Amino acid sequence: MLSVIPNPPRVALPVAGSEDLFPVRRVYCVGRNYAAHAREMGADPDREPPFFFMKPADALQPCGGGPIDHPYPPRTESYHFEIELVAALGAGGRDIPVESALEHVYGYAVGLDMTRRDLQDEAKRMARPWDLGKAADASGPIGPIHPVERVGHLTSGRIALSVDGAERQLGDLADMIWSIPEQIAYLSAYFALEPGDLIFTGTPSGVGPVRRGERMVGVIAGLGAIALDVV
Repeated sequence: MLSVIPNPPRVALPVAGSEDLFPVRRVYCVGRNYAAHAREMGADPDREPPFFFMKPADALQPCGGGPIDHPYPPRTESYHFEIELVAALGAGGRDIPVESALEHVYGYAVGLDMTRRDLQDEAKRMARPWDLGKAADASGPIGPIHPVERVGHLTSGRIALSVDGAERQLGDLADMIWSIPEQIAYLSAYFALEPGDLIFTGTPSGVGPVRRGERMVGVIAGLGAIALDVV
């Protein structure tokens, strides 16, 4: 049996220190998972349970080495950066206990949840899905996957983003409202998680717009940096 159209290639990310690739299945993203960011977005971090949205896997933009070009998407006048730690799952399951959730993590990466904020804000006002705001082409820049066996499990450390050398976001991974094990356990109650799933685990405060001609550099302690030139 032949496919009636050419099969699209499966998205795969480089693994740091190796020629191997990490094939991606789904991309989950948690919203407002740092208290200061929740407040700057008008939410109450003390009472709000975690919530998630998804990006298409082919919205990922692999990064590594020197700066790469990042396309400014159409239909927006307010394109925002959000630096995030990404957890890559090497094992799946349903109803995963918090106590064993980290056993499912293969590794970690630096990621950006790029957002057409004006479209997201309009969707919020109209109680519509966020897809147009969150799922633009190349809206998920991501660095190499660093295996847990090399970097351990990241529970604290600097997470930051600069634009043209000026620091715009700065936080600590320890400031997450919902930890990575809690996120995995929560998601697995709603979805059967599988190897190849990614979880973007939230962003610290300071999110803001980026413009063509500017360079973004995102860094997380223990994982290095990614650099993107907006074109």
